Amino acid sequence: MSFVKSKRCFFTAEMQRSVWNNTWIWLVALLGGCTYAAARSPVRVGAERTEVYFPLLEDKQIAVVVNHSSRVGQTHLVDTLMSAGMCVLRILAPEHGFRGDAPDGQRIADDVDRRTGIPIISLYGKKYKPSADDLAGVEAVIYDIQDVGARFYTYISTLFYVLEVCGELQIPVIVLDRPNPNGHYVDGPVLDMRLSSFVGIAPLPIVHGCTVGELARLFVGERWTGPEPPPLTVVPCEHYTHQTRYAPPLPPSPNLPNLRAILLYPSLCLFEGTVISVGRGTDWPFQVVGHPDYPGPASIEFVPKPNKGSRYPPLEGRHCRGFDFRSLSVDSLYEQRTLNLAPLLDIYCEFPNKEAFFLKNRFFDRLAGTRTLREQIEAGSSESDIRATWKSDLDAFRKIRRDYLLYPDE
Repeated sequence: MSFVKSKRCFFTAEMQRSVWNNTWIWLVALLGGCTYAAARSPVRVGAERTEVYFPLLEDKQIAVVVNHSSRVGQTHLVDTLMSAGMCVLRILAPEHGFRGDAPDGQRIADDVDRRTGIPIISLYGKKYKPSADDLAGVEAVIYDIQDVGARFYTYISTLFYVLEVCGELQIPVIVLDRPNPNGHYVDGPVLDMRLSSFVGIAPLPIVHGCTVGELARLFVGERWTGPEPPPLTVVPCEHYTHQTRYAPPLPPSPNLPNLRAILLYPSLCLFEGTVISVGRGTDWPFQVVGHPDYPGPASIEFVPKPNKGSRYPPLEGRHCRGFDFRSLSVDSLYEQRTLNLAPLLDIYCEFPNKEAFFLKNRFFDRLAGTRTLREQIEAGSSESDIRATWKSDLDAFRKIRRDYLLYPDE
């Protein structure tokens, strides 16, 4: 991706023009920016390898940590297990719920699955962490959820808490691995644990470059989930490396409707800690950004409105101006292999009320994992100077990460 530097700010050249002439060798065209489709992939995900994990579940009472992405082919994992005669005692549901359709931020109550009658324990309602009572009688826990490779994507925080509790209770955990669409690079500030939260549960960089199976191995191996690790089995994917381009067959959450949004998400999510809209309440979440007061050159105008993905979108009903990323090719985003700070630096540079730019609740610091990034932006630091301050922590993380990789990294 090329950059053009103005006197004051950084602009991404591709943001301001349509780039529809790239050849996409692995992704079909995204119609209207919101259709989700991918070419056939040779990857065989862990859930499809029933011959590996079915023998581990015989005569056991099971709890599953799953959502809509937990599929064995076209069949949900719960249905697959029950059809094979397995005893699924409870379903533990993450953010967005068991069906994956709850809007952003919506707290979810415990429920019962109408189809199977299995109790559903919400891990995004009154609590994030399962209790000992939730796992009473459980002899094995299966985790199978599609991740997107960013530290603040809460499905991995749910994984962390499940591993922590299962370590305390010594319940075996089986992680059915899935590819990481952003698993081809590592970048961003490493979390300062003084800022740990549900959007930053462990000392990872923003883009950690691990699958959920590799993260589970890392969390347990480094004893981040506690001194007593649970018995852990990871069922790896077949025919996958960290350089394999992978488009999940279903949107992993309501506001990541296509692969372009998934690839942009690690960079654009930082705007959620500011007054800038990331397109929640539009058909293009995490593909457009804007604000009513943005005075700079705008490539899109939009008005956020309540929809299935966002009941109360930021800047609801207000006319926003800003950047349109929908014309960026997936190829160019994939080849970038770094966080793109240019839009954030540019919009801050142009924004008329800088004192109001970052939310007063300091959510930006929790997303970034550090107070330093906000302070650097406020001080007018360049992108290269900002990146230089990440280097030592990133080098240390990459060294740790190597010990837990399951797939070739080159």
